[in-house]
Amino acid sequence: MEAAAPEGAEPGSAGSGAEEPVVSLAEVLAENEELEKEARAVLGGSDHERCSYSQGAVKRQALYACSTCTPPGAEPAGICLACSYECHGTHRLFELYTKRNFRCDCGNSKFKNLQCKLFPEKSKVNSGNKYNDNFYGLYCTCKRPYPDPEDEIPDEMIQCIVCEDWFHGRHLGAVPPESGDFHEMVCQACMNHCHFLWAYASQLAVPPLTKVNSLENEGIVLKVEESEEQKKEIKKESGVEHQDTKEEKQSEQFNEPSTSSGSACPEVVTKSEEPVCKLKELQSKPFVKKDTATFWPSNWRSKLCTCEDCLKMYSDLEVQFLTDECDTVLAYENKGTSDQETERRDPLMDTLNSMNRVQQVELICEYNDLKTELTDYLRRFADEGTVVKREDIQHFFEEFQSRKRRRTNRMQYYCS
Repeated sequence: MEAAAPEGAEPGSAGSGAEEPVVSLAEVLAENEELEKEARAVLGGSDHERCSYSQGAVKRQALYACSTCTPPGAEPAGICLACSYECHGTHRLFELYTKRNFRCDCGNSKFKNLQCKLFPEKSKVNSGNKYNDNFYGLYCTCKRPYPDPEDEIPDEMIQCIVCEDWFHGRHLGAVPPESGDFHEMVCQACMNHCHFLWAYASQLAVPPLTKVNSLENEGIVLKVEESEEQKKEIKKESGVEHQDTKEEKQSEQFNEPSTSSGSACPEVVTKSEEPVCKLKELQSKPFVKKDTATFWPSNWRSKLCTCEDCLKMYSDLEVQFLTDECDTVLAYENKGTSDQETERRDPLMDTLNSMNRVQQVELICEYNDLKTELTDYLRRFADEGTVVKREDIQHFFEEFQSRKRRRTNRMQYYCS
């Protein structure tokens, strides 16, 4: 079965010799299912009927910014999924994907002429919310919109898991690995802020494909090998100098990903019985700091140290979420998909399960008849290149019901 061209399309003339692209209904349904799957992943963990304000700062939720209510120059504000439908349905919105620890702003003091329809009793401001240029529709270090009508270079946008800004792959200081090879990214600025991550990067991070050369503005990306001087540019926060080749080899072995906790790490002799700090172990060995973003595998957060000193450091840097694997976007998407799949029920299967065997067979036969006749009916439109209109579908079902009644009447005549 083939889908007809959308209304308003201009079919090519018969004499032009150009064939219109034909898309099968199966392809349309498959694409639609994929889009629905993505939407369930992003929106499934968010409530589309009730404002999330009553939940406080939500751990992670889908967010939007309203350019109509808070244009550039006004204070930035974010709204939840339900408010984007109910209170801002006709407004110009920026989709922010998901953000952590955010409380819905809809209708508060940042909105001068709008009251939230779902939860009007809000505080004037949400002091715990964090905002960036994304709330004005600008992204990356280049501060450009996405999609950017002036940018002709195809590029993937990647979200930093610390600041939650989105970046062009070419503006990260290194060419990202293939998308399936890493799960999270920390941008250059956040690596400078969370300097302790460089000690983990040597052991856990996924290496980038190449380094971006300064000729990037000319559209040239070069694969550059590290020089010997760069390899010797090793930073050690413990102050111990790197001396000989033997220590280099030990460092290389240490930097290889381990399959068990501490199995590839040298033994550390401590004077007390206190738990060993993983970070101090890593910092006691050579590691390189670079001015680039870093890319991380799916389980890297579980490898971060959670000793008392490190937890205090995370708190001081306001990155406590790094040790929470449920904070990840992947965890949020998986929960949303799981919740949606649980809630989704197939009405046809529900109906079939409520019937006896004879009724099930009759219903399946009716369904097959409808499918066959509708396929034949729509094929005529596809062959002629004409648009299927609402009245055409109404006419089909009227004729289908009429034929069904005639068949039923004949059966009653023969049975009487």
